[in-house]
Amino acid sequence: MARVIELSYYPVKGCAGVSAREAELTPAGLAHDRTFMVVSEEGVYRTQRRDPRLALIRPAVSDDGGRLTLHAPDAESLELRVDTSGARRPVVLFGTAYQGIDQGDTAAAWLSDVLGVGSRLVRVPPEHDRVTDGRTPGTAGYADSGALHVLSRSTLALLNGKLAARGAAPLPMNRFRPNIVIDGWDEPHTEDRAHLLRTGTAELGYAKLALRCAVTMVEQESGHKAGPEPLRTLADYRRATGGGVAFGTKLSVLRPGRVHLGDEVTVTVWGDSELGSAPSGVQGGNLSQ
Repeated sequence: MARVIELSYYPVKGCAGVSAREAELTPAGLAHDRTFMVVSEEGVYRTQRRDPRLALIRPAVSDDGGRLTLHAPDAESLELRVDTSGARRPVVLFGTAYQGIDQGDTAAAWLSDVLGVGSRLVRVPPEHDRVTDGRTPGTAGYADSGALHVLSRSTLALLNGKLAARGAAPLPMNRFRPNIVIDGWDEPHTEDRAHLLRTGTAELGYAKLALRCAVTMVEQESGHKAGPEPLRTLADYRRATGGGVAFGTKLSVLRPGRVHLGDEVTVTVWGDSELGSAPSGVQGGNLSQ
């Protein structure tokens, strides 16, 4: 039986995640997920690819979203009253223009000091109407390309087995920053073929494979790049047709609801993997749960 074993949301894009025992699934994913973003003074999003120290910033957001607290090593914690009605400013995410509500000079000074480069903090405005693509379109805040990133424990176990064969150390789940981790699927990459699923009171639809980037080479505890793994090993067996390597999937929220640790995951529609034939060590064909 497949079940949810981890739930994590990331209030500030690129910063540390928050583990939860239960969470509200909104049309844009887990409540408070990627509702804030650190940008340059010109409004371009910051990412661990260029600013790995983002991983050291630990945000905490109140249940109602009205207060945000930022923690970082060797810095005094900063508590902010979230501005949801201030002036909008243009921001850029993956070359696409959006709007953000600037959270003020105090937050900007704190982030600039911690990261060592001029930065500002913006929040998704209430009228944010971003549409994400994929087999099942959806919406999201400032997440890379979809509302939910899902990984299974067996998928990571396969990768760690391949890393061990090369003499490399195993990687923790947080290296891949998933929202939902599922256990109980014995075949690695089962999430590739789970195209319609229910968990808790929510229903989710498959959007696309999750293409991985250099963020996976950043140690989340230290904020240091540690490559070339896992990208070197993933390139051996998880190359995507259109380029890059795939690990996990992106899902859209079809029916909002609430999900808890331990909730059963029921797949109602199975499909083929977009990678085509199953990777080495994985049986092909449709599965049932």
